[in-house]
Amino acid sequence: MHISPPTHLRTFDLQSGELNVVIETPKGSRNKFDYDEEQGVFKLGGVLPVGASFPFDFGFAPSTLGEDGDPLDVLVLMDEPAFAGCLVPSRLLGAIEAEQTERDGHSERNDRLIAVASNYRQHQNLSSLNDLNPTLMDEIEHFFASYNLIKGKQFKTMARSGPERALQLIDAGQLLFDKRNKRKSSGRKA
Repeated sequence: MHISPPTHLRTFDLQSGELNVVIETPKGSRNKFDYDEEQGVFKLGGVLPVGASFPFDFGFAPSTLGEDGDPLDVLVLMDEPAFAGCLVPSRLLGAIEAEQTERDGHSERNDRLIAVASNYRQHQNLSSLNDLNPTLMDEIEHFFASYNLIKGKQFKTMARSGPERALQLIDAGQLLFDKRNKRKSSGRKA
């Protein structure tokens, strides 16, 4: 039996329609984990400074790609932290549409999807970013800005969008993923 890597799982569950999110870094962790597709393992990608930690579980939407060449990032609100590699069925709330400037001055889109775990009892009534406390959204944006600043990058929020726009970003990410895989299978460089 062939087992697909986490990056190639279905983006949405066929039965429930929920977004599948593969957790890379659990809530409260100073360690940033990344899935290494080539080696098929989760590896340590960095460490946040003392006093900084991930505010919620952070992972990716499988079978998607962003402009940065990585799967689309997803921050998942839930009661307790999961673990690296855990598949969390989630409901999209929206997106922080952002531009990230690298150390060399090159800028590209690097959006952050925001979702709530389907089993998150505290916030079963959430359906969009507008349902979240504005202070919480400010803190989430601040986390991403400061996290990138530590790495010598700039993270600039361009917009906060609802679930419909987040779905459009996922659709575009799925197209990029499919395009890359067709190139790989034909032997051309992606």
